Amino acid sequence: MAPSKTRKRAADSTTDDVIKTKSKRGRPRASDVAEPQVKRKLEVQPSCRTVEGVVLTLGQGDTGQLGLGEDVMERKKPGLVAIQDKVIDVCAGGMHTVALTVKGEVWSWGCNDEGALGRDTSEIGTETVPGKVELGAKIAQLGAGDSHTIALTTDGRVWCWGTFRDNNGQFGLTSDGKVQPRPVEIPLPARVLKISSGVSHVACLTEDGDLYTFGCGEQGQLGRIAECFTVRGGRKGLSLLVDPALVRMKGKRGSGKSHMKFADVFCGSHNTFAISDDQEDVYAFGLNNYYQMGLEGDTARYVPEHVESLSGKRWTQIEAGQHHTVALSEDGEVYVMGRGEYGRLGLGEDMDKEVTKPTQLTDLRNICGVATGSSVSFAVNKNGEAYSWGMGTNLQLGLSDDDDVWVPTKMSGKQLETRDVVLVSGGGQHTVMLARDKDNNTAA
Repeated sequence: MAPSKTRKRAADSTTDDVIKTKSKRGRPRASDVAEPQVKRKLEVQPSCRTVEGVVLTLGQGDTGQLGLGEDVMERKKPGLVAIQDKVIDVCAGGMHTVALTVKGEVWSWGCNDEGALGRDTSEIGTETVPGKVELGAKIAQLGAGDSHTIALTTDGRVWCWGTFRDNNGQFGLTSDGKVQPRPVEIPLPARVLKISSGVSHVACLTEDGDLYTFGCGEQGQLGRIAECFTVRGGRKGLSLLVDPALVRMKGKRGSGKSHMKFADVFCGSHNTFAISDDQEDVYAFGLNNYYQMGLEGDTARYVPEHVESLSGKRWTQIEAGQHHTVALSEDGEVYVMGRGEYGRLGLGEDMDKEVTKPTQLTDLRNICGVATGSSVSFAVNKNGEAYSWGMGTNLQLGLSDDDDVWVPTKMSGKQLETRDVVLVSGGGQHTVMLARDKDNNTAA
């Protein structure tokens, strides 16, 4: 993510590490003989489970990502975004935002210089307020990266628009290397149950439990490409990256050990976490330079590797920012690992170095959702209260100033006084929230 020229401090760069992505923001349990797979019924549902609410935004808005009009360049406290219909899901990209309405329609706003909004913004100012994306299909889930947006239809088809990026800049969304400013359908061999998006890569989980990835693979986040081919596909060409392909485990093909089924998937900024079909194990691949995947050693992983440190619990969410991870267990506990600088782990000022294993934030209880931005973290509890911590420079935390916050701190503001927070999504320099009235009626 390109930092604003007016910022007193830029968000973390990867230029001091092995990875320099230009950003706006163990073993399988399979038998030697593969057993017949039972086809699972497709049950595509919006990620926020149809709870209706209003959209609130805060942070930096110099590319229109707040959706509050061209005169609003930043907000310390949440501001109300005007959208015609009731909203059930929101997602923050690097410098753009998308929202899903109860009608299954997608609205977008923010930076559109690489097609991430999926609509025409040639008229001055139209990118700074919500505008409808014409899809011709009812949408159930959304995902957003730095310069791309992805949408899943209710019948399991995937649409995408914008472009992917790597160290050398944009390389398009499709094998012809072109930016796609309007939605295009992504061909997949089976109906998709879930989508997840990183800074510049996408993961799709099918109804059969198969995992497909596409996009940038430089840090290993696709989990299926040898390091020597991760830069623009090498001699195999761009299609190796941008055409969705199956993620396999380490093992000889045909042995029954290489093909594993998964129950869930979560894309971090530059890595991916996949939960096994029995929900007992977590596998990860991608960037691990600050131990943010909980694996031994700080090298990138190019194939799925069992994360022993995440065993023993069932995880409902695993969210990863640029260099850190926040995980939510099914019993409402929050664990963090990775880089501690600027307070993004929430463990206090004494913990400003990397944390190599999942460490619980004991002050957070009854949590029902977590989120990360590049260098910030969020948690929402069952009472509708939102907590934030991490880098304060971009005003993403919803607090009174731009200081870094080292422990989870309750977010506040006029728009939150009479509302419960449903979910939070962190972008490169901004934050978007879905909130509903405390009496469960959506505000006008």
